[in-house]
Amino acid sequence: MKLLAQTKALADETRLRLLGVLARYELNVGEIVQVMDMGQSRISRHLKILVDAGFVTYQRNGLWAFYSAQDKHTAPPLLQAVLDELCEFPEHQRDLDKAEQVLLDRRQSTTRFFDEVAADWIKMSRDIVGDFDLNQTILSHLAHTGVANQSGVVADLGCGPGLMLGLLADQAQHTIGVDNSPRMLEAAARLLPDSTAISLRLGDLEHLPLRDAEADAAIMSLVLHHLAAPQAGLAEMGRILRPGGQAVVVDFVSHNNESMRTLYGDRWLGFSSSDLDAWLNRAGFNAITCQQIPVNLGLNLLILTATREHFSV
Repeated sequence: MKLLAQTKALADETRLRLLGVLARYELNVGEIVQVMDMGQSRISRHLKILVDAGFVTYQRNGLWAFYSAQDKHTAPPLLQAVLDELCEFPEHQRDLDKAEQVLLDRRQSTTRFFDEVAADWIKMSRDIVGDFDLNQTILSHLAHTGVANQSGVVADLGCGPGLMLGLLADQAQHTIGVDNSPRMLEAAARLLPDSTAISLRLGDLEHLPLRDAEADAAIMSLVLHHLAAPQAGLAEMGRILRPGGQAVVVDFVSHNNESMRTLYGDRWLGFSSSDLDAWLNRAGFNAITCQQIPVNLGLNLLILTATREHFSV
């Protein structure tokens, strides 16, 4: 009986604490272990009970599994009531703070990785894409929409050493490059001409240093798989685009090449086109098109273009 399984699942302090964390953050088992400071076997047992009761879902990504629960605004009434009462738990806020710290550590680790490889990033990228000219392909998508012209503002989100910005400099009125790696931005500053038409900004893609509707077009190329919350990155891209603005998103099709995590610092082993389409829709985009391109290492790229809707979400 489902109700019996659910009430039993809720009759445990650890599982209640897990629900509180997973309603806010999507985490893998290793991260949950860090947050809860418990052994993996114990955490796995509690997660199974919550999954069986229908309170928690997970998605596999290579050898990792990411767990989440619905937040109190979208959860069924029983779970909403539980999440509303969790503020009474003295451990609840501490758990949330610890989860935020775990993800902050993850972001800082990613930043350190890109700082260390900034000088070699162009070569590392070519090892993946081979002879395929990804930047020119992105530029052609923007040219097709008519946004990348001398009257537009284009943002490259996760700009790395600035190769795309260099191409955009002749196409747009103003270009903005955002990256969370200071070394990458230093490399971009050395590559790019000294011009008031180009600005480089340090920041996380989940919290972009741009105003609402500041850009006419935005690019997010091969960066989503590094984010703790890729949906949040796409939502931010929607926020900074004007209504009717254009987006180009590039990432890997879901794959099982675990070496990408160690060699390139990837968190996610690609995405399905249906997930990216759903996340873009949720972020306020429509007219989404998708192209698939094979590259090196047995990987495939998804290139999606989308239009920002003419109303807020």
